[in-house]
Amino acid sequence: MPVKRKSRGRSKGGKGRGALVQCSSCGELVPRDKAKKTSRRVSMVDSSLYKELRQKGAYITSQPVTKYYCISCAVHRGVVKVRARDERKTRPRRRRYRR
Repeated sequence: MPVKRKSRGRSKGGKGRGALVQCSSCGELVPRDKAKKTSRRVSMVDSSLYKELRQKGAYITSQPVTKYYCISCAVHRGVVKVRARDERKTRPRRRRYRR
């Protein structure tokens, strides 16, 4: 049978069945290794108040927010892009962040 992707759309390898997570957008249960994970840091303080507090020298914490998306929601929200047929089998290069 032909294979569309080298990883078959998963990142589990030979581990067997993986845990399920719920899509943050539609609520579908998706295997954790297939779901697309996005994380960002969110401050609980308003942006205008944040600037004033930083000028005063206050330390303001931010909380990490992690969301999981099923493939269809990730494509719809632009988390992943649709690739051409010959590009699907190759992994896209990841960005390196400089610190």
